[in-house]
Amino acid sequence: MAAREGWTGWDTYAAFYDWENAQTVQRRDVAFWQRLAAAAEGEVLELGCGTGRVSLPVARSGTALVGIDRSEPMLARARRRIARARLADRLSLVRGDIRVLPFRARRFGLVMAPYGILQSLVRERDLGAALESVARVLAKGGRFGIDLVPDLPAWKEYSARKTLSGRMGKSTAVSLVESVRQDRKKRLTIFDQRYTTVRNRQRREHHFSLTFRTLSVPQMARRLERAGFVVDAVLGDYRGGPWDARADVWVLLARKR
Repeated sequence: MAAREGWTGWDTYAAFYDWENAQTVQRRDVAFWQRLAAAAEGEVLELGCGTGRVSLPVARSGTALVGIDRSEPMLARARRRIARARLADRLSLVRGDIRVLPFRARRFGLVMAPYGILQSLVRERDLGAALESVARVLAKGGRFGIDLVPDLPAWKEYSARKTLSGRMGKSTAVSLVESVRQDRKKRLTIFDQRYTTVRNRQRREHHFSLTFRTLSVPQMARRLERAGFVVDAVLGDYRGGPWDARADVWVLLARKR
């Protein structure tokens, strides 16, 4: 099974991202990132900010930050939300590649990587480049917070399962039919998505795939250490509880040497 680039599919996913996450991850991690950002010494950067699911509430809580994402459709939605919330003085967006962050050295006091964004880097060299780039833009002693979706390669494969349905806005009915494929040797999980929308009796189908690569917590910790970080804590929930292999949440907090 050939590894697709991890950013493939996200432009199409942009139209459905907020709707799906409102029913799945919701806001359970947001307060954690707000607390981490409030304690930061210096500017804050969010990797893979997408539509602003995390960055907008962090900005609303009083923290100024920068969000970076590769997907222009995702960023377009975030910009509209920022304008409605009147947060342009506190939250700025940059389109760019997290493997080559377009910021000056030692600019940030905190870099946030929420909800599996680093798992979209499906090749070892891409992850290594991103970690080195984060180390470059972090100030000495700056913090790096990483949230991983736990153990995706252990998920069972399935085909054409209807997983979500409902309404998106007032006039659009939407449903998701999903298949999951695995390449356990490469630790890849591929979600083949088929969204169907019906609006004004017009039916459309939207097809795309999302690919994720999962490392274990010890494997990620070793890569952080090689990139110049010290891992301060590994958490098993968003309240600061300890991690173990059965935890529902895998969060690593590291500090630049």
